[in-house]
Amino acid sequence: MRNSRRGAVDPFIVMDVMEAARQAEDAGRHIIHMEVGQPGTPAPARARQALADAMKDDALGYTVALGLPSLRKRIAQLYGEWYDVDLDPARVVVTPGSSGGFILAFTALFDAGDRIALGAPGYPSYRQIMKSLDLMPLEIETRAEARYQMEPSDLAGLEYEGMMVASPANPTGTMLGRDALGALVDAAQAKGAAFLSDEIYHGIEYDKKAVSALEISDDVCVINSFSKYFSMTGWRVGWLVIPDDTVRQVERLAQNLFICAPHAAQVAALAAMDASEELDSNMEVYRANRQLMLDGLPKAGFTRIAPPDGAFYVYADVSEFTDDSRGFAQAILEEAGVAVTPGLDFDPVRGSGTLRFSYARATEDIVEGLDRLKRFMTARGHID
Repeated sequence: MRNSRRGAVDPFIVMDVMEAARQAEDAGRHIIHMEVGQPGTPAPARARQALADAMKDDALGYTVALGLPSLRKRIAQLYGEWYDVDLDPARVVVTPGSSGGFILAFTALFDAGDRIALGAPGYPSYRQIMKSLDLMPLEIETRAEARYQMEPSDLAGLEYEGMMVASPANPTGTMLGRDALGALVDAAQAKGAAFLSDEIYHGIEYDKKAVSALEISDDVCVINSFSKYFSMTGWRVGWLVIPDDTVRQVERLAQNLFICAPHAAQVAALAAMDASEELDSNMEVYRANRQLMLDGLPKAGFTRIAPPDGAFYVYADVSEFTDDSRGFAQAILEEAGVAVTPGLDFDPVRGSGTLRFSYARATEDIVEGLDRLKRFMTARGHID
């Protein structure tokens, strides 16, 4: 059977690493997972109990395409609690994970051939989803001095119909302050371009609160998810916040593409939003793990790192050791039993010399993983 050109996207390398790690575990090895951006904790107990209760007497059939009204209202309330933004629940769309949100946003806002500016390194599925929709990712090589975030000067003279940013970012964990984010919003709007803000790591911050694009403008598209802060990756539920005049456009697409986000996941998500005590406990683990990584990675020879502002990743320059990050990551998995992600996932041009380390798992795993990395680097002669 013939295949489409649109489907010829690159693999999501971290998923390949996950599969290699799974095969190693099936063979009886103990693998430390520093590859995937997934909390080691389950959905909050309150969320799981709410779903168990709902399953007793609710068929959990289709919801309306925009999502459970109670959940949309609660998400809007969150913007008041976190950002002091008065948000109309009518602008909230519940989606099948942030991935479903990306598909809906890209399809609603852009036509085939449109160009969307985004920074590299960045989340690889942005560009792959764009390519599958016949859109053109315009990847901007960001500077280490700018903490791998785009700046308006990077875009001078470029033509684009959209701009996408992430703060905190994947793979770097860096954030944009209010002035820096506002400058990018202004640059996009001056071009008549749509501005999209990926905020799925909001809530996982360390020294300062992340800024939402909604604090700066109503004429933006915000993508968020219950996967990270709310510890619900496999439940596949996220949300969009969009301008009033885009809601019906997105609703029609959601009706036809997805019908609705999973009802069961929406029930759990609603309860998760009030599980602050458990979620705060998760944050203390990330905070401790972050410090372990900042102390332990340099001792293991990974000295070219920058402290992440948020999320649960450390992005390391390993070009002094290798120009083949994929092969280097494979060696670390095979020889040390630690799964890490090659930078090629995030930056096809410069990623051959970088790795991403996730510290989302249990603290004891981070301690063991750092010890294994140090032994690996010593055996390779990279450190004494």
